[in-house]
Amino acid sequence: MALGFVLIKVSPGKERKVYDTIASFEEVEELYPLFGEYDLIAKIVVRDFEELSDVVVNKIRSIDGVVETKTLTGAKF
Repeated sequence: MALGFVLIKVSPGKERKVYDTIASFEEVEELYPLFGEYDLIAKIVVRDFEELSDVVVNKIRSIDGVVETKTLTGAKF
């Protein structure tokens, strides 16, 4: 299994909409608001890194209001 922690920057005023959208994705195991450089952190668990890339690039980055992402990856034991 592939594990990703995705740090997400959001446009001001769009935090709730982006949070609700990301929370609805089945691949997202946990999602928390942050204070600082990034606005949200999502824990994503999927089969492999190709699927992780698909979730980040095609789902999260395509949400209106998402400005930037940074993904930290690892494998789940």
